[in-house]
Amino acid sequence: MATPEPPKEGLRLNITLVYSPVSRQVREWMLELEPGASVIQALAACGIFKEFPALAENKLLAGIWGRKIRLDHLLADKDRIEIYRGLRVDPKTARRERFDRQGAKSAGLFTHKRPGAKAGY
Repeated sequence: MATPEPPKEGLRLNITLVYSPVSRQVREWMLELEPGASVIQALAACGIFKEFPALAENKLLAGIWGRKIRLDHLLADKDRIEIYRGLRVDPKTARRERFDRQGAKSAGLFTHKRPGAKAGY
């Protein structure tokens, strides 16, 4: 992974930090930080631990634009830090249960079938 080039003197980093505490709810912070700031410094600057104290107790998983990173990662201008929450349900299990509820005739590739075609085509 390429390291970000050092910012020019006097410029500040524009960082976006997002966190979704529950499904369909997103909290977003726009931050201006000093060059050389890390992810943990951005977390402290936005006050996320005051608003969501449970985050301070758990091990945080974070990423920048969908790529997992460590909390000591140095930020570049226009980075988007994402705080990830743990999965409550295994995605494979959820898909299997959804398929069982909908049935084979109304889900996936097999919803529309040519008249007289074999099953699955």
